[in-house]
Amino acid sequence: MTSCNEPLNTSNVAEQPATAESVTVGESAVNIDGYMQITQDEAKSLMDSEKDYIILDVRTMEEFNESHINGAILIPDYEINEKAEETLTDKNQLILVYCRSGRRSKLASAQLAKMGYTNVKEFGGIIDWSYGTVSG
Repeated sequence: MTSCNEPLNTSNVAEQPATAESVTVGESAVNIDGYMQITQDEAKSLMDSEKDYIILDVRTMEEFNESHINGAILIPDYEINEKAEETLTDKNQLILVYCRSGRRSKLASAQLAKMGYTNVKEFGGIIDWSYGTVSG
């Protein structure tokens, strides 16, 4: 135990960026908003290995029609509150969430977690997706 006047000994503490938003677990981060941030490689690996999952695109209809990840469903971020429960009926199902750059997917993932969805994984934006897309 140290007193308030003694310097804190941090020599045995691993250096990690201080953040109030997430806790790192491997390459992934569990966000305090109740969802997990994963890499795009981890997302692709889950898509290749899992059977019962949803890829959720939270961009606009116009963006979705221009290009999206094959098999994705669209619920724009601004419609999550109104449409999630009718479309995403299993609150324990794996839901992989993305948008254009990662901002809207983080907001939508936090809202889904707040609504009781327990297996939400956010993987950023399609602008960084290197595994191919479809249009229409």
